[in-house]
Amino acid sequence: MSDHLVGISDMHISDRPDETIVTYSLGSCIGITAFDPVRKIGGMIHYMLPSSTIAPDKARVKPAMFADTGVPLLLNKLLSMGAAKGRLVIKVAGGAQLMDDKNVFNIGERNIVMLRKILWANSLLIKGQHVGENFARTLRLEIGTGRVTVKCIHGEIEL
Repeated sequence: MSDHLVGISDMHISDRPDETIVTYSLGSCIGITAFDPVRKIGGMIHYMLPSSTIAPDKARVKPAMFADTGVPLLLNKLLSMGAAKGRLVIKVAGGAQLMDDKNVFNIGERNIVMLRKILWANSLLIKGQHVGENFARTLRLEIGTGRVTVKCIHGEIEL
């Protein structure tokens, strides 16, 4: 098995059964996995912010930084590789409330809300999630099996 690291504002798609896609330090950011269990194609994005309207120039260079540009890109890339939208299994982690005790920015919550809007508009539902609260997470997707795990201060769970 080989790991492929997805950094902040990054994404990766794979159809290699020996590959595991992993991202670390999901605080207020969101990590999404999308997997087609028939074609064994999956992908992950680690986005920071809900809307690209705050930095359109940055979104053109780094679309995976934002939910509204990165999530559609992830879905489109999966579909172009042969995944079927109706078979996609979507799992999500992150959206924590870190370093914002007074809930001034609510970035984690806003990230989750934007993701749900995008998925709803695409007739997709979240099949598993580990979101909110106030701690960071690590997210893994095994391409060969579609297994998704989340590791945090409370241990590791399968979504």
